[in-house]
Amino acid sequence: MRKFGLSQFAMLAPAQGMLLLVIALPSLYVFWLSFTESSYGTSPVFVGWENYAAIWNDRYFWRALVNTLVVINIIVYGELVLAFVIALVFVKGVPFRRVLLAMVLTPYAISEVVAIVIWKFMLDPNVGSLAKAMLAVGLPEISWATNPVHGLGLVSVISIWLHLPFTFIIIYSAMLAVPKELYESAIVDGATRWQSFRFITLPGILPAVFVALIFRYIFAFRLFSEVWLLTAGGPARTTEVLSIYLYKQSFTYASFGKGAATGWVMVLVSGVFAAIYLRLLYRRGFQRDA
Repeated sequence: MRKFGLSQFAMLAPAQGMLLLVIALPSLYVFWLSFTESSYGTSPVFVGWENYAAIWNDRYFWRALVNTLVVINIIVYGELVLAFVIALVFVKGVPFRRVLLAMVLTPYAISEVVAIVIWKFMLDPNVGSLAKAMLAVGLPEISWATNPVHGLGLVSVISIWLHLPFTFIIIYSAMLAVPKELYESAIVDGATRWQSFRFITLPGILPAVFVALIFRYIFAFRLFSEVWLLTAGGPARTTEVLSIYLYKQSFTYASFGKGAATGWVMVLVSGVFAAIYLRLLYRRGFQRDA
């Protein structure tokens, strides 16, 4: 096995130095800040675990945590199922494949802010074209501004629409990478479509599925734009997620310590999910290749 020498370390040094300056050092500063009482125009005062105890006893924090866990699970698994179905359709073959592929990937080319504003106007009860069309066919009105269930549901739909191309590309690429000879052998052996899917397609794309889940869970935990631009956490803070709670603690209530503590709680929770899927990825995907 080739040794990793000094020249290789030197080539990696600029990238590692950038990560240290941009990610590691600010993270350590925020971690220290989470143990202090700090606000605008005041020097940080060390208070130990008081910030963590304060958010632990804050009912708005727990509401934001529950909202976050519910919404990200709807987003991640709803997105995974849709991406899986669309990728399967493309693999089987569709007419005008390039045009349809461009249409599927289009949401990733649109700014989040622009996309959310468009959805917001389309579903406006007074002037929204989509809202009027839904009423015309007898569907109920989506009261996303006053009903927290409707608000979080619409946030989930918008987020799935925005980030579906990411998961789709990963799943679709994995499906294309499965050797066709395996399917041909399965047909010769008399396997049904379900058996081919279960014993060839699914095991072949499982590592890609876990990779998609890891990245989407991490990204979904940072959910902010969709909620902030749609409901801003209202009405009465019922649609807050952890990122909105963090923002309000830091910049609305000027409590930097509580905001920093919330940030590290988010890191720990998302890290637990990532560790679970990384372990599954290693056991089900890469361990057999070792």
